[in-house]
Amino acid sequence: MLIKMLPDKTDVGFMSLRVPALILSAVMVIASVVLVATRSLNFGIDFVGGTVVEITEPEGVSVEDIRGVLGALDLGDVQVTEAQGTGVDVQPVVVIRVGQQDGAGSGVPAIEAETETEAGGSTADTAVAKQITDALEAAYGEIEVRRAEGVGAKVSEELLTAGVTALGVSLLLMMLYITFRFEWHYGVGAVAALFHDVIITIGVFSLLQIDFNLTTIAALLTIIGYSMNDTVVVFDRVREERRRYKKLPLVKVIDIALNGTLARTLLTSGTTLLALLAIFFLGGEVLRGMSFALIWGVLIGTYSSVFVASALLVLTGLGNYAEKEEREDAEAAMP
Repeated sequence: MLIKMLPDKTDVGFMSLRVPALILSAVMVIASVVLVATRSLNFGIDFVGGTVVEITEPEGVSVEDIRGVLGALDLGDVQVTEAQGTGVDVQPVVVIRVGQQDGAGSGVPAIEAETETEAGGSTADTAVAKQITDALEAAYGEIEVRRAEGVGAKVSEELLTAGVTALGVSLLLMMLYITFRFEWHYGVGAVAALFHDVIITIGVFSLLQIDFNLTTIAALLTIIGYSMNDTVVVFDRVREERRRYKKLPLVKVIDIALNGTLARTLLTSGTTLLALLAIFFLGGEVLRGMSFALIWGVLIGTYSSVFVASALLVLTGLGNYAEKEEREDAEAAMP
């Protein structure tokens, strides 16, 4: 039904908006870099170390009550948030996050706090998780602990390095792939669009101070793949239309290609967003950051395929297909 609602042919002048769109993109990228530099990111325990305890919310107990109980433990910065649980028997849950402990105020000797466990968390983090559950059970009776985990400083540093490396390698390989499959102009446009998507997504996380953790890195890698897939579809149509309309200006050829893939883009993005919105609202606190990143990534990736990657084809001087054939003939005739 939705397919029938979309017009068979459209004639939207996308490239007539390329200059204001590129200016908007440049502003968003610069703003994102400034945000990350000044406001930083709200790194999760995956990257800074610490303890997370998730419990089923005790009946008749508010988040403020739990904060009051934990405030007496002198654990430093303690974050307590309420979330919707997952599974068949859905119950509200409380997620407690505590920064990495050095032994002070946690009842753990400093020398012991520096020891890493096999799982990566320190003995201090393990003790903190037990201290939290013991305090809550003393105040409210038996507590159902859904998960309790800690990550040590050494492991978190290695995870952050590995995540950044994965992003960099993926961008490099994507550029090589596009360059070999098409022309270097396409490679520049595709990788610029990917950098655009990743940097702006990170900027949004900095602005909203959403937890930035390993699932966010996974989401960024997924965004890179999704955006690249959309860009390849557009580029493939541009190459096809350049051969068909050899003497048309490149701007017009790109508009024809974008209009030809518009229905496909809207349907793909729309169905993907439906699934991601369901995860965002029903998937619980653990999946909220990742699902938000993917929702934003689908939107910004679709935008960048049209107004960044395609617009850069014009700026890098790709030209129409007739001009390409003339250049190749001239190069072949040279001694």
